[in-house]
Amino acid sequence: MSEPDTLDVTVTIPVFNQIHYTVQCLESLKRASIADEQIIIVNNGSSDGTAEFLAERPQIRAINNPKNLGCGAAWTQGAQASKSTWTVVMNNDVLVPPGCMEGLVDFAEKECFDIVSPATCGGEMDYDFAAHAVEFMERMKGVSRRGVAHGVCFMVHRRVFDAIGYFDSDPKLGGYEDDEYFRRARSAGLRLAMTGCAFLHHFGSITQKSIKASLNQPKMSLGDRSYYRKKTGQTWPKRKWAQIKNTVRSEWWKTTERLRYGHSLHEKRIGGKWQYC
Repeated sequence: MSEPDTLDVTVTIPVFNQIHYTVQCLESLKRASIADEQIIIVNNGSSDGTAEFLAERPQIRAINNPKNLGCGAAWTQGAQASKSTWTVVMNNDVLVPPGCMEGLVDFAEKECFDIVSPATCGGEMDYDFAAHAVEFMERMKGVSRRGVAHGVCFMVHRRVFDAIGYFDSDPKLGGYEDDEYFRRARSAGLRLAMTGCAFLHHFGSITQKSIKASLNQPKMSLGDRSYYRKKTGQTWPKRKWAQIKNTVRSEWWKTTERLRYGHSLHEKRIGGKWQYC
């Protein structure tokens, strides 16, 4: 496995306010041996002191947008600024343990994948994160879910951008940008996976909640679902077939992972209890 200081990785994080989570995330990356020079923050018009905070961390490459350009545009800005072989696109409402980035790269390079996501625990941070991460990655390092990735955190090889371009910045896709990109990647024959070699904690849709709160519409949908379905050719029969297939596949993954390893690649902490997805 590569040493942390030799990882050919850039981490790009779009942010919209929620500086508390950004600080936590950056502190966890530091503990995971990711240097500030490997980080790009795309500040999507934050008004909570994020720009001033970033000015005090000059080794972090900061892109300050005057307004919120949306997730797809921010992801593209960060990816285009990256010079690394691998670009990790990541939410700011996550905590990354030591070994996570190394696990992503090691798995992707050994198994020849193009886009790779880590396993996640979502929800409440009421458990020993550091100890759980170590135990989880050791026990689950041989486990993967092939053909899928998720927008909380995904690592992209440069050849993917060369093959299918960058992310769709259409504002009507708010919340669907990751799914649209993964669809394009699969259609182009690129290989996606989620791996137990890497793990992180996700507090849960903090940026989307912040955007909804700023618009005083907490229950709104950021994207136009009907528009997205039409744009990507998701007819009713195709959606129903995909829904059935995904439900069966997810249940199979969850059940077999729990029976064999005592974990699943998607876990949650709700009300002090573990849930498996």
